[in-house]
Amino acid sequence: MKKSKFKRILLKLSGEVLRDPGSGDCLSDAVLAEMAAQIKAVRKLGVQVGVVIGGGNIFRGLKGQDRGFGRAHGDNMGMLATMINSLALQSALEAAGIPAKTLS
Repeated sequence: MKKSKFKRILLKLSGEVLRDPGSGDCLSDAVLAEMAAQIKAVRKLGVQVGVVIGGGNIFRGLKGQDRGFGRAHGDNMGMLATMINSLALQSALEAAGIPAKTLS
């Protein structure tokens, strides 16, 4: 088995990558499963993986201002979108047999 020279990595993902390219839905089961498979492959190399993910596929704080939300409310909504994506990725990782935790 090939080993990595890295013990740990931090993977930064844009929330936009979770969008279903065909339907435009904000979350794609196929994309989530593919991400989980790729993370699993990296873990097989002995690498610990931390993931930071955005929420732009669901809501962007600045869009809230355009809709009349105050900046703080819009940013808070964006943070909730980030948590939704985090939980979706956690579920996909667990379905692939990878232990995962969502932290905020």
